[in-house]
Amino acid sequence: MIDKIKIRGAREHNLKNIDIDIPRDQLVVITGVSGSGKSTLAFDTIYAEGQRRYVESLSAYARQFLEQMEKPDVDQIDGLSPAISIEQKTTSKNPRSTVGTVTEIYDYLRLLYARVGEILCHRCGEKISSQTVEQMVDRVMQLPERSKLLVMAPIVRERKGEYRKEMTELQADGFVRIRIDGEMRELGEKIELDKQKKHTLEVVVDRLVIKEGIESRLADSIETALRLADGLVRVEVPDGKSQIFSAKHACIECGLSYPDIEPRMFSFNNPHGACQDCSGLGTRNYFDPEQVVPNPDFSLRDGAIVPWDTRTGYYYQALLEALAIHYQFDIRTPFNKLSKRLQQIILYGSGDEDVRFFYDQGERRHFYEKPFEGVITNLERRYRETDSDGVRENLERFMSVIPCPTCEGARLRPESLHVTVAEKNIQQTCAMSIAEAEKFFAELELPGKQAEIARRILKEIRERLSFLSHVGLDYLTLDRSAGTLSGGEGQRIRLATQIGSSLMGVLYILDEPSIGLHQRDNQRLLTTLKRLRDLGNTVLVVEHDEETIAAADHVIDMGPAAGVHGGEVVAQGTPEQVMAVEDSLTGQYLSGKRQILVPSERRTSGRWLELFGARANNLQCVDVRIPLGVLTCFTGVSGSGKSSLVIETLYKALAQKLHRNREKAGPVKKIVGLEQLDKVIDIDQSPIGRTPRSNPATYTGVFTDIRELFAQLPEAKIRGYKPGRFSFNVKGGRCEACSGDGIIKIEMHFLPDVYVQCEVCNGARYNRETLEVKYKGKSIAEVLNMTVNQASKFLENIPKISSKLQTIRDVGLGYIKLGQSATTLSGGEAQRVKLARELGKRATGKTIYILDEPTTGLHFADIHKLLEVLNRLVETGNTVVVIEHNLDVIKTADYLIDLGPEGGSRGGQVIAAGTPEEVAQEPRSYTGQFLRDYLVKDYKVG
Repeated sequence: MIDKIKIRGAREHNLKNIDIDIPRDQLVVITGVSGSGKSTLAFDTIYAEGQRRYVESLSAYARQFLEQMEKPDVDQIDGLSPAISIEQKTTSKNPRSTVGTVTEIYDYLRLLYARVGEILCHRCGEKISSQTVEQMVDRVMQLPERSKLLVMAPIVRERKGEYRKEMTELQADGFVRIRIDGEMRELGEKIELDKQKKHTLEVVVDRLVIKEGIESRLADSIETALRLADGLVRVEVPDGKSQIFSAKHACIECGLSYPDIEPRMFSFNNPHGACQDCSGLGTRNYFDPEQVVPNPDFSLRDGAIVPWDTRTGYYYQALLEALAIHYQFDIRTPFNKLSKRLQQIILYGSGDEDVRFFYDQGERRHFYEKPFEGVITNLERRYRETDSDGVRENLERFMSVIPCPTCEGARLRPESLHVTVAEKNIQQTCAMSIAEAEKFFAELELPGKQAEIARRILKEIRERLSFLSHVGLDYLTLDRSAGTLSGGEGQRIRLATQIGSSLMGVLYILDEPSIGLHQRDNQRLLTTLKRLRDLGNTVLVVEHDEETIAAADHVIDMGPAAGVHGGEVVAQGTPEQVMAVEDSLTGQYLSGKRQILVPSERRTSGRWLELFGARANNLQCVDVRIPLGVLTCFTGVSGSGKSSLVIETLYKALAQKLHRNREKAGPVKKIVGLEQLDKVIDIDQSPIGRTPRSNPATYTGVFTDIRELFAQLPEAKIRGYKPGRFSFNVKGGRCEACSGDGIIKIEMHFLPDVYVQCEVCNGARYNRETLEVKYKGKSIAEVLNMTVNQASKFLENIPKISSKLQTIRDVGLGYIKLGQSATTLSGGEAQRVKLARELGKRATGKTIYILDEPTTGLHFADIHKLLEVLNRLVETGNTVVVIEHNLDVIKTADYLIDLGPEGGSRGGQVIAAGTPEEVAQEPRSYTGQFLRDYLVKDYKVG
């Protein structure tokens, strides 16, 4: 049996023709500095080849519907298993997709409720059950022996009418007695009923005495009664006690019929189960006044009404001016200073009251009178009447969602919501967090036959909940929309789903599963990865986390540096063997020979930014003080409310106040200290551009300077070339065959588009004439093809350019090419390009930078560089606020704010605030507990 994956001659991207053996059925960690070739080896070589071989094994017909992967640049790979990649891609944005549906737990819940759920009438709340004739006979035979009983068919229940025809037919069929409104009558006598009153008619089918041998007669009588009364039968004993049985799912009190209880009845993606008003979305879109007027500090003249922004059209400006004249208010008054009545009129119209409007035609002004429609009423009408998708999409920007008033956000129809297990309906079960659901199902005990029916279903539900808990997601609720999950959460959900599938002999490749995970939950994740390995799988993890590397069976350290200086295997073996290799940066950090030191003193600040009453998502009316001019770190377990406080509330509120941003911020009572800031910048890991045209040179602005340099060259001046000639985005100097892309897209209809190099310019992007202009023997295309390190040396005599290139080198990106497509940069690289651009700007000392987990994808050495960059920003008087789980960053921060104590509904509070040493002493802080050991270890080494 092959016990290794043997790779020979791997040359994809920056890999240097490497040969490597990876042990099978083990937990293998691939680590190394950013850009060293880890992902290239794991995903672009091993996974791509495994996937390609699988696809090639299918028929030609099946292959046309699957993503065709190119063969990676490798000579040979042996011992490869079927490969499953669990990457950091975001989960489905489909509003119908939830944590429950993604993990398949909801499918099992639907089955559970369909098979053992207790049905209640949604009108009167009475229990509904259907029984066979045999079950009814068995129930009746449990009465004491010699009991006398009547079998009756309730043919009319509480309905108006005379019912002569029905009684005549019953008499003709041989029935003798009938009970009308509780009084026994003979069908032969004359019966007059008041047709204006409600009546109940129950015909006597049989009179019996309970004794052995009557089962057959009782069954016939019950069948007759069921046929007469449309599935209902009443069995009454002389002392007045009676039992009503139903052969259908129908309420015995109000007669409401239920359909057959099937799993589809609990699906909000199926018409049989979905709420009819919201089609199973659980929400309704409406035009939200807070989206229409996102910044009420603006006046009508300044564009407070965003959809009617006066800069885009004179018509709406004239309407608002006429309104101001009619109601005698100043159009320059901030919207929030107008009276509530005026605000209501502006948004919802003047009702029947006419307003005198005007429009200008040439030099003449024309007047007309009509009621004012109102901004929101106008938007609703336009949304309703338009046939244009573009107009609808534009108007939807001003909409928010509210829970559907019919189902109150539950997504299902009333019949589905009145089926319960242990007195909880399916929506109440999904509203629990995974930790609560795990406890609920662990304690759930069902009676007799129901327990046997549900045994296997409950086993699957309990196992899947346990897997989610083990990957640190116990704070999520099952009804949480999949679109709101972070990349790390989505990846861990897919990991839990894979464990649930119990496959063996598979190669799993994971991309930094510890991202977004607090140290407290790390051990649970490692246990999960080991479990996946113990099932008989090979688990290949691209990771920088110290704890994960230490727990691996085998470590592969890529390097020695990034980009063209990487792509080699520096060390491999057990973590101890890697630590012993002198050339391994990872080994040096693991062994403590190199480390990120705790600063000798913490910076302090007398200036503060204060937030009061923050309530976004799970925040529990939080008050928080953020020191200005220092490095502040927000910490806490996953789901504790860090992003809600820092991104949703702090960043969006500051962007509104400082930059007139129109994005809605999380609710907050007030913010104090704003006057000390003039700029807020969110430096996230989103791409610096979404097209191949965007690159680090254009993003940092250095490309403009390079184009100006080429335009100053004698050859360019002779030819009359301006800087625009050296742009690949406009006609003139670019290659027109590929429009300056260097590649040509070939559309493959139902297959992915294929990109091929342009045959005219051979990927250079420029036409022949432009490439003839050279600086030091190099054309502009050759300069763009240089790495930042090469370009820095080549252009060192041009101060304006070399200073910008130096900032890119300072953030550790000297290995990337100037013209490298933005789409090929990792999240960490994109974030550092943004940092480089900020470093290149003149500091005002009043800027606040916000970073959400900047260490994602970064090696220990890269974190070292990142901290140097962040400290440079702080040294110039700026404020840096970071959300982080990495203890190396946390221990070097000047100030910590720890949220918790748990995730989800049990979080959203400030647990501790102060220096790392102060937070480490807080017994309730999980961050403090781990930080305490880290600081002690660090001081010992120091």
